[in-house]
Amino acid sequence: MPPDHDLIRSTLLALAAAREGKSFCPSEAARSLADNWRPLMPAIRQCAADLANLGLLTATRRGQPVDPLASGGPIRLSLPPDSAAPGLPAPGSPPSPPH
Repeated sequence: MPPDHDLIRSTLLALAAAREGKSFCPSEAARSLADNWRPLMPAIRQCAADLANLGLLTATRRGQPVDPLASGGPIRLSLPPDSAAPGLPAPGSPPSPPH
C-alpha cells in the first residue's frame, strides 16, 4: 500500500528540518518511504506543492523558485528562508540572548 498524504507530508517536513536551511531532492523522501520509490514521485511533488502553497516548503530549480508540479526538470525542496524548526532560530540568524 502506498504511503498516505500525512506520511509524505511529515517525511518532507522532517527532511527539510534536518537539513537546517539546505535543500534536498524530493526523491530522498520517496526513497525513504519505499524500495520501489519512482511511482511515488507524483504524490511527493503534489504534497510538496501543497506545503509550498501553505508557505511551509520552498521548491527551487537552479536556485530559482518554481512550482513543484511544473515540468522542466529536477527540483530541490527546503524550508522557506525565513522559517525555522519550532524552537530554533532561522538558519543564519543570530542566536537569541540567554534568559
